[in-house]
Amino acid sequence: MKNSPIAANVDAYILQFPAETQLLLHSIRKAIQGAAAQAEESISYGMPAYKLFGPLVYFGGYEKHIGFYPTPSGIINFKKELEGYTTSKGAIQFPIDKKLPIPLIKQIVKFRVAENKEKELSKKSKKKK
Repeated sequence: MKNSPIAANVDAYILQFPAETQLLLHSIRKAIQGAAAQAEESISYGMPAYKLFGPLVYFGGYEKHIGFYPTPSGIINFKKELEGYTTSKGAIQFPIDKKLPIPLIKQIVKFRVAENKEKELSKKSKKKK
């Protein structure tokens, strides 16, 4: 939502939207939490953010779509599965008037968790040398 005050937490963020959009935002939140139970939830860049060994994914509500931000690698690695959705370097738009692809969202989140864990292990490995 444009010009909205920054919400104090994810619940407050979701409450800023119409009821139908709130349902979608709750669904994507639940999918992220299910795929990355250890992730820390916060508000960052004015939207819900999840961190686990660094930034994981973000999401945001808009008038006509739900924005999902899994970093560029999350889009590149699921390019084929994302055909039919509007994407950019770091964002995916899921139209408000269509069912969210929850299984795909979970796959992307799990991919990002694995990617971040691998980077973290690599950093620790380099420190030992």
